[in-house]
Amino acid sequence: MHHANHFYGHAHVLAEYCGLDPANPPRIDGYVQHGWNVVDGLGPGTPYAPGKPIFLWSEQTRRRAWSMGRRQATVIGAPFLYLLEFARPPADPTRRGTIWYPFHGWERQDVEGDHRRLIDEIMSTEDGPVTFCLYWHEFRNDKVRAVYEKAGRVICHGYRGQQWLDTDIHFLHNQLAELRAHSRVASNRLSSAIFYGVAAGCRPAVYGDPMQLESEDLSTAERIRRQWPELHGKHPDPAAARPSALAELGAGYLASPAELRVLLGWTNEGVTTAA
Repeated sequence: MHHANHFYGHAHVLAEYCGLDPANPPRIDGYVQHGWNVVDGLGPGTPYAPGKPIFLWSEQTRRRAWSMGRRQATVIGAPFLYLLEFARPPADPTRRGTIWYPFHGWERQDVEGDHRRLIDEIMSTEDGPVTFCLYWHEFRNDKVRAVYEKAGRVICHGYRGQQWLDTDIHFLHNQLAELRAHSRVASNRLSSAIFYGVAAGCRPAVYGDPMQLESEDLSTAERIRRQWPELHGKHPDPAAARPSALAELGAGYLASPAELRVLLGWTNEGVTTAA
């Protein structure tokens, strides 16, 4: 099915959870939501084959999809939560500092904003060391990467993948390891990374110049800030932020390995690992 099912190694994580070969996940009979959004869970412009199921992270997303005519929508929870189910605990549980995810662009849109000014605000706000995690699009931009390298440690979790090629199947594993090593997770826009960080035990923060994409419709970004105020600010209350973050990831909706194999059309695949 659609190549976005492999983005960030999602299909590979789900296969491993199901007891199948994570290096060679079977074809998924449908579309798996590959990132948090406030529409129907599918990426913009995704060519949709009518009648095929879509597998979404949360009930709220399912309701939006239903209202948009996506009637074969099933909530399964985010692949990151499945990874948490079987990932080994860190050898060193010590957490230090903040991992910061700057708002990023992609192949069709670059992000516009003053990175140096954002960094100044970050460094004056955060206590302890800051790790800047750049999306692959900015990490490959030498000029942008150099600005962050002057301020601290700079990493990238890996390449998202495209057309089933060059996917870093350990993307989520890399991200989980880094999140577990930090006390805080922060960004200048609410995003999947913030929700993942909360699920992994980080205190969240969303502040600073939100920047913008080329030709972006800013009404959606403004709506997000209005709808999730408990996740915005330099020091949000973790007790209020955590339930909202977990709800967006679909905590409580995870399927068992056997159930997930049925949903994804993997019932005829041979189980190779303990499920």
